[in-house]
Amino acid sequence: MEDTPLHTHRWSRRLRRALDAPEHWDVLDAPARPLAAAVEALPLGPYRDALHGVWLGHPLHPAMVQLPIGCWTSAALLDFLPGGRRSADALVAAGLLTAGPTALTGWVDWARLDPPRRRTGLVHALCNTTGVLLYGGSLLARCRRHRTHGRLLGLAGLTAVSVGCALGGHLAYRQAAGPDRAAAVPRLAPADWVGLGAVEDFPAGKPVRATAGELAVVVVREGTRCHVLAERCAHLSGPLSEGSLVEGCLRCPWHGSEFRLRDGEVVHGPATAPQPVLETRVLSGHLEVRLPGAG
Repeated sequence: MEDTPLHTHRWSRRLRRALDAPEHWDVLDAPARPLAAAVEALPLGPYRDALHGVWLGHPLHPAMVQLPIGCWTSAALLDFLPGGRRSADALVAAGLLTAGPTALTGWVDWARLDPPRRRTGLVHALCNTTGVLLYGGSLLARCRRHRTHGRLLGLAGLTAVSVGCALGGHLAYRQAAGPDRAAAVPRLAPADWVGLGAVEDFPAGKPVRATAGELAVVVVREGTRCHVLAERCAHLSGPLSEGSLVEGCLRCPWHGSEFRLRDGEVVHGPATAPQPVLETRVLSGHLEVRLPGAG
C-alpha cells in the first residue's frame, strides 16, 4: 500500500510526458504549413469570425465538441442495454453529422496557432479523424445488420476520439491555446492614476509601448485623444505595440486579431475575448491611466 502513491506518481508523469510529446515533433511542420495555408485560404468571409467564436466571447470549438462526443458516448452505453439498438444507431449517425461542423471550428482555430501548439493540434485532429472513420465503418456495419462488428468499431472509434479529447484538453489548458491571455490585466492594472508621460511623447497614429505600474500597455493617440490598451494580445500574447491601425482598430501583428480602440471589443478574430482598455485623463499635458471604475 505504501508503494501506491509512488506508482501513481510515475504513471501520472508518463501520461504527462506522452501528452507533451507531440509539441516537440517538428517533423509535423512539413504537412502542417500547407494545411494551415489551405485552411486560411478557405472562402469563409465573415463566417470565419463566427467559427472562431467571436460572437460567443470564447472559442466555439470546445462547445461544439460536446455534440459528437455526447452522441457517441451515449451510443456506446445504449449498445449494451436491452432495446437500445435503434437509438444507438441513430446516435452514431447524429455524431457523424455533427463531427464535420465541429472539426471546421477546430481547423480555423488551429491554423492561427504557433508551431508547437499546431503540432499538438494536428495529432489531436488525426486521432479524431481516425475516430470518425471508425464510426463511419460502425454505421455501415450496423446498416448491414453486423451488430457485433458495428459495436466493436464504435468502441474503437470512441477510444480514438477519447485520446483526441485528452490531447485537445492538453492543448487548451496546458498549452493555453484558447484562454484569454489578458484575463490577469484587472489584477495588474493600477487602481490609482499613474503617469505614462507627456502626451506629445506619443506620436499620433502610431502604437507606442509604455508601462503602467506592473502592466505593459500600448498607447494610441488620435488627435487630442489617447487610447490605452493592455499591450499583450488576448489571443496568444502578441505585441500590440508592433501592430497597425485599421479604421479605428488595433491589429495584432502575429495573427491579425483586431480590437476596437475605444472599448477593446473584438472586431476580427482569432481572438474571442476583448482587449482590456484603461481609463485615461490628461493633466498639465501628461497622460495618466488607471483601472476602469477604480474611482
